[in-house]
Amino acid sequence: MPGTPFAVVHLDVPPVTSGLAVGSLVAGVAAILVSVLVFCFGATGASAGGVWAAGAFTVLGVLAGAGAVVAGLLARRQIRRPAPPPGVRFTGRGLAVAGISCGGAGLGLSLLGLALAVLLSLS
Repeated sequence: MPGTPFAVVHLDVPPVTSGLAVGSLVAGVAAILVSVLVFCFGATGASAGGVWAAGAFTVLGVLAGAGAVVAGLLARRQIRRPAPPPGVRFTGRGLAVAGISCGGAGLGLSLLGLALAVLLSLS
């Protein structure tokens, strides 16, 4: 190609949405949905052994929330990293930020729901 050094052609590779960012968002939304289950089992079934079910779902919510936060942080790092011209560029910064915030909210709500379940069962 005339006008380029040594007549080298660099093909433009279109940017790709980061899979880590999408996975972070999905795990964050799942963590929030699981936290709703923690609240339901903890509040309604506190007298009938619902604390055990709330505790089991809390473990799931905390794992999903922590995974969403970690995947979102890795996605932001992947997106921020510059790629040389023939390399693949990643997009999806907003998805990663949403995954981090949803994961943190799901993690916190799960722990709050477990605390509520324990308080209701003790009283």
